[in-house]
Amino acid sequence: MPYESELARSLQPYVAGEQPKNRRFIKLNTNENPYLPSPRVAEALAGKAESLRLYPDMEATALREAIAQTVGLTPEQVFCGNGSDEVLAFAFAAFFAGKALTAPDITYSFYPVYAQLFGVDYHTVPLKEDFTVDVDGLLRGAPVVLANPNAPTGIRLPLAEIRRLAAHCREQGEILLVDEAYAAFSPENAAGLLAETDNLLIVRTFSKSHALAGMRVGYALGHPRLIDAMRRVRDSFNSYPLDRLAQAAAEAAILDTEYTARRTAQIIDARDRTRQALTEAGIEVLPSATNFLLVRGDETDAAPVQRALREEGILVRHFASERLRPWLRVTIGTAEEMETVTRALIRIIKG
Repeated sequence: MPYESELARSLQPYVAGEQPKNRRFIKLNTNENPYLPSPRVAEALAGKAESLRLYPDMEATALREAIAQTVGLTPEQVFCGNGSDEVLAFAFAAFFAGKALTAPDITYSFYPVYAQLFGVDYHTVPLKEDFTVDVDGLLRGAPVVLANPNAPTGIRLPLAEIRRLAAHCREQGEILLVDEAYAAFSPENAAGLLAETDNLLIVRTFSKSHALAGMRVGYALGHPRLIDAMRRVRDSFNSYPLDRLAQAAAEAAILDTEYTARRTAQIIDARDRTRQALTEAGIEVLPSATNFLLVRGDETDAAPVQRALREEGILVRHFASERLRPWLRVTIGTAEEMETVTRALIRIIKG
């Protein structure tokens, strides 16, 4: 008997990068931060066990206030959830369900999964030949979702283009959702545009810049009306998405701006050095404003290069789609790790 619903049978779920359990790797396949979280995180978590018998603050009030303080907004413009993936899911349900949504064809691969789950008519616009986003193509639809900087290419769309997309969507009575998972590694972000328009929703995560991937904390920034819609969806699914430990850890991490800036600068420096070294060796690498690089490993299929790296104890990500098949996505690790990876890439790719 087919006990599962038609929806459950038809879903094609998101596939995450490998999380190894029985071997130690230089793990550069899931865009995690190579450094420890701020020391303030451990301090914030000390002595919290006795409070775990109580439900957490469903509104994550202290965390929202800390985020608002750091970004220059009000707490009413901040929504928190269990990782940016959950925040994105709530946004899809709140703003896109039953509508036609436009997105780049190469972007975060969870978007089409959420579209199927929430009954969204998902339309894609191919990236240009150089892997940049075709803004004019996106302007043919509304609402629009895109990651900026984009994933897995790493390429940043200029802020003026984000402003143009937001204005277009507003004329159509729709929102623009900008996924800024990697904004900390980019020279600019879209938060300043929130003062100009009421239809922009920005989603971010603590997993990359704040080294809290294991805590699962994400948030959205937007007009209070958009935040209220997200809250209604949340409270129809799970009123307590963030536990007490996650809230305390994220609050401590985001307020330690000096530590975050220092670690982020280290990652950016290692990224740029790695790209320069690979480029000088004759290996094509796309420009990146993220904590990863998209490296051309082969003319047709980089899977053998990925396997060779794995045999040497290095994990990177390979995608099977046609345009991405020749490429590898390499997360930026420590400077020492990147020196090892750079030597291995040059030796394997260049023979």
